[in-house]
Amino acid sequence: MVVDVPRLVVAAPASGTGKTTVATGLMAAFAERGLAVSPHKVGPDYIDPGYHALATGRPGRNLDAYMCGPELVAPLFAHGSAGCELAVVEGVMGLFDGASGEGELASTAHVAKLLKAPVVLVVDASSQSRSVAALVHGFASFDPEVRLAGVILNKVGSDRHEELLREAMEEVGVPVFGSLRRTPQVATPSRHLGLVPVAERSTEAVDSVRAAAAMVREGCDLEGLLALARTAPPLATEAWSLPEAAAMRDRPVVAVAGGAAFTFSYTEHTELLRAAGADVVTFDPLHDEALPEDTAAIVIGGGFPEVYAPELSANEQLRKAVAELARGGAPVIAECAGLLYLSRSLDGRPMCGVLDADAKMSGRLTLGYRDAVALTDSPLTPAGARLRGHEFHRTVLKPGAGPTPAWGMRLPTPRVEGFVQGGVHASYLHTHWAALPDIAHRLVQWSGAR
Repeated sequence: MVVDVPRLVVAAPASGTGKTTVATGLMAAFAERGLAVSPHKVGPDYIDPGYHALATGRPGRNLDAYMCGPELVAPLFAHGSAGCELAVVEGVMGLFDGASGEGELASTAHVAKLLKAPVVLVVDASSQSRSVAALVHGFASFDPEVRLAGVILNKVGSDRHEELLREAMEEVGVPVFGSLRRTPQVATPSRHLGLVPVAERSTEAVDSVRAAAAMVREGCDLEGLLALARTAPPLATEAWSLPEAAAMRDRPVVAVAGGAAFTFSYTEHTELLRAAGADVVTFDPLHDEALPEDTAAIVIGGGFPEVYAPELSANEQLRKAVAELARGGAPVIAECAGLLYLSRSLDGRPMCGVLDADAKMSGRLTLGYRDAVALTDSPLTPAGARLRGHEFHRTVLKPGAGPTPAWGMRLPTPRVEGFVQGGVHASYLHTHWAALPDIAHRLVQWSGAR
């Protein structure tokens, strides 16, 4: 199979340069012109894809060469971009920053090479003029296999400033595809784990995306960028495909937590659950007082329960319903925020009480990729299964005596983590099920066997 979708990667020298604003603005501007735009994000980020989805009307998808493996990057891209006329891939951190201690693995540069995609570098020009040429020259020459095809100058101060920057770029022969002024209309609020998710600010998020699109339309050469995307060569790969579902008499209902408190999920997880034979129904722990009818399993992903602890705690009826289902042996899969929700308390407020543990916010950020091995059979994995995941939180958990751990990890230091009890699998580890599609099949089979 040959994938011939025009594509480009939006990268930056470092975090904080405006990469997300520019990438989202480009997606929205091209979508407004009637193009079917496929949005992608490098790495394990859950929040940016929400803005991408808002900009394009299509699910935001992640391309993670660490969690899914380099061999799945192109197939997942082909799966997500099928039927599209353009794909825009937003990078992560700086262009060459990847998994710690693993060289280029999982960096934006690595993914760009795997996709054979041209790279446009978003440069924060707010405190420099001619020096921008030295910066871009260094990025363009660092890895000859990365095709750095142009730049977009961001946070430009004036017409004279732009003139100096463009003159500097001519010296190194790298095309300028845009010059953007600093504007408060496109600012997106942040907090302890990054941008505030779309689900928490729907009206304001729409306004931010529209403002980003307007800024990009005014300041960028859209025709030039589209022409650049069309120079990406054909990509020989088979699209990632969903496994065929086993024959089941009934489709079990898998309730997936959503709403403002639980916004972290990968599109492929729902696709895999449905392909495995489940009816997937979303519920909102902030507002729904009961689980979906005939719920046979629950999946609670990541998010910000610490922000909504009072509301989650106040919804006592749902907390009791979750605890009752868990006590009955139903599969309950919880990652990070889900782990906190299943605990006895969060910052002193009662939660579901499924786990003998108490959680609280801390000032310490736990962040990084992890290699993990399952220590116990569970609805998620059999004992001995190995996978790669990601941790990202500012909370700590104090467990009671003698929990059965979910995972053994070797980095950053050897340790055990998480809980397995009955049908419950709860952990801080975020996973991407595309790397192990049997996870969804196992969960659905476990649900249907009850």
